[in-house]
Amino acid sequence: MSEKNFIDYIRVFCHSGNGGRGVTHFMRTKFNAKAGPDGGDGGRGGHIILKGNKQLWTLLHLRYFKNVVAEDGENGMKNNCTGRFGKDVIIEVPLGTIAKDEETGEVEAEILEDGQEVIWLKGGRGGLGNQHFATPTNQVPEHSQPGEEGVEGYKLLELKVLADVGLVGFPNAGKSTLLSVISAAKPKIANYAFTTLIPNLGMVPYRDGRSFCMADLPGIIEGASEGKGLGHRFLRHIERNAVLLFLIPADSEDHAREFGILYNELEQYNPELLQKDMLIAISKSDMLDEELKAEIKKELPENLPHIFISSVTGAGLVELKDQLWLKLNAPAAK
Repeated sequence: MSEKNFIDYIRVFCHSGNGGRGVTHFMRTKFNAKAGPDGGDGGRGGHIILKGNKQLWTLLHLRYFKNVVAEDGENGMKNNCTGRFGKDVIIEVPLGTIAKDEETGEVEAEILEDGQEVIWLKGGRGGLGNQHFATPTNQVPEHSQPGEEGVEGYKLLELKVLADVGLVGFPNAGKSTLLSVISAAKPKIANYAFTTLIPNLGMVPYRDGRSFCMADLPGIIEGASEGKGLGHRFLRHIERNAVLLFLIPADSEDHAREFGILYNELEQYNPELLQKDMLIAISKSDMLDEELKAEIKKELPENLPHIFISSVTGAGLVELKDQLWLKLNAPAAK
């Protein structure tokens, strides 16, 4: 799919259906002209429902749906007949989609599983007919309820990519090359900054037919948390990853500084990201000898595991997958 088709943010106006009006009506039969109230209830207005679909991976199909309006419920009828419910509107979204209210920023729904359905905006309740208001002292109620109005407003749909491992690094760190080597993904690879403009997902095969999902995310630069480069647009995709793999090229001028910048940008954007499991991989290590590797090790944080890899020669890739699999399947800390 081309870069212009990767849509991960949609603003849409929504209006759930209004409830139908209850009816004031009195039954008249052949033998009894005053058989009592029989006004039916109004039907419920249509809901707006979000449904997870694992076959979708962007919000492109919603790009031109600027207004989502559910059907109103029908009014009640005589003979205690309830009006028809308004038809629900079902919006299919990719897994990892969050629904927010534009005005308050409140998260109203979250879709994480295929087939999961969440009522996003409830339809208005139908009004009660006058049959409900008959009492021993008021046997001829002359009133019924109007239907409740539906919910309306501008809403936001925001996609955060679901992946087990997220690749974090500067532009040209070798993230796309690594993903193309250890999975069947075919990300764009070129020798210039910001080659990757959209997240790319790849399924990484492991032993005994097992696999895990890895995401190649657009490169982070200093100031990304403030909107520089591709900024917030793709930092939010990191929030869904269970393990963060920091990729630092062997030819970097200062490995410690590069890691520090990446770490700081994640902290500035969302401090909770630092609670995730992390692993440092030194890419392009085929150009290093043992003496240079020893010098680089001294620059890296002692509290984080690291590994030297080469996407060209394949060195260290098996060990990398082993470490990632162990982190993904480690028992949760109590």
